Amino acid sequence: MFKSANDINENIPWQDMTVGCEIYEPGTSRLTKTGEWRSSVPVYYKNRCKQCLLCTPYCPDSSIPVKDGKRGEFDLEHCKGCGICAAVCPFGAIEMTEVQ
Repeated sequence: MFKSANDINENIPWQDMTVGCEIYEPGTSRLTKTGEWRSSVPVYYKNRCKQCLLCTPYCPDSSIPVKDGKRGEFDLEHCKGCGICAAVCPFGAIEMTEVQ
């Protein structure tokens, strides 16, 4: 078993890898890009958004960044496409579309 994420590379035998993509070191979950397996993707309409920020605490993946009190574009490297953000948005500023 390895002590840090930096110890893992393409030369490591599979027997020595961490089981099941387990997060074993603090601060490494951002390195795991999980957004590529989603089947739906959120589309953000800035012109409809009132910056109420209701979507941000509901996102289970923290994929809606907030800077200076305003929400930004989605972090699609980590968004799983669950659609919770679209369901809680009272202004229709987020819609889910199928991944092409």
